[in-house]
Amino acid sequence: MDSSPGVLILCSLLCSVSAQAPVVSVEPRAATVRQGESASFRCQMGSGAPPVQLQWKRANNQALPDNTKVGPDGSVLTIAKARPENQGQYRCMASNSAGRSTAMAVLNVKYAPRVQLTQAGPLQIRMGEPVSVDCRATGRPRPTTTWKRQGSTLQLVTKETNDVNTIQWPAVHPEDSGVYICQAENSEGVAKVKIKIIVQGQPGAPVASVGATEMTVVDGHTIRMSCQASGSPLPVITWSKLRAPLPWKHTVSGGVLTLNSVGRQDSGQYICNATNIHGYSEAYTQMEVESPPYATSLPDQVRLQPGDALSLQCLALGTHPIQIEWSRGGRVSLPPGSESTKDGSLQIAHVKLSDAGTYKCVATNHIGSSEALARVIIRA
Repeated sequence: MDSSPGVLILCSLLCSVSAQAPVVSVEPRAATVRQGESASFRCQMGSGAPPVQLQWKRANNQALPDNTKVGPDGSVLTIAKARPENQGQYRCMASNSAGRSTAMAVLNVKYAPRVQLTQAGPLQIRMGEPVSVDCRATGRPRPTTTWKRQGSTLQLVTKETNDVNTIQWPAVHPEDSGVYICQAENSEGVAKVKIKIIVQGQPGAPVASVGATEMTVVDGHTIRMSCQASGSPLPVITWSKLRAPLPWKHTVSGGVLTLNSVGRQDSGQYICNATNIHGYSEAYTQMEVESPPYATSLPDQVRLQPGDALSLQCLALGTHPIQIEWSRGGRVSLPPGSESTKDGSLQIAHVKLSDAGTYKCVATNHIGSSEALARVIIRA
């Protein structure tokens, strides 16, 4: 064999190439798709002596799912119509006579929530017994799970552990009978499941019900809440308010609670209690009192000299949202250079004699409107 320096150098180069293990990378390294969409990963050769074999597997060394396809040269992996169980890591392995290397890719699959109850309804429970119903929710991103009673928008107090949201009663009463809804929601959708609970009381035990479980009323009106109760002997009906006394302007007659000239402070949960010798039953009405705006201007009169800064603030009490708008009496628009903001302020950096006059702020919500005036006096 020729042992000249040139031959030795050439042999050294060829030998190093033939002994080089492959180096691979995956593009993209991570992909996020919705359920039903497709994703592809490409295994790219950085270096390595041919021939190189490429092979795709799940990271746990399991076989690829049946909805995956590998391209003719083994470099491209496609997951078609991705399913939630396709989420995870995928491994591209490249090998030749000198060795092998791997690169990882991660697939995230987003999907709408799925909900399931631990027990099927209807549930028939005897009065006084404990009850709990578990609602298990899955989905990506992780869904938010809530319980509500059918016909009410109030979110019930529940216990949540991992993916399970539990509604429970230490001891059920007849008024707990009804249909309850577990709802799970994430960015991909909403899922609901219902269960009916029937509480069986002993003969003659009271069962109370109200005419309306939720009320939205306007400030200053007279409101009547009705409560009926069955049972033997005929139950005695009383009314109370959660964590507060009843408004002083109230009367109770024949199970009807009357509130005169309600105000926003009267909002809250009202409780009808029916009692006889066999027990008691409660029913609830949630009342929200809304009020039209009441506007004031601070200050309501100001004296300035030309060049001074004008600052007026319109304050509005009432049910939000409230929109506030400033105008100038007798003029179509505010003076040039004036600035008004959503929070009700009106500013003029440097007033002129012509800026004098009466300014009006109008506060409006979905119930009504109110206005306040401010007099601006400018004298040299």
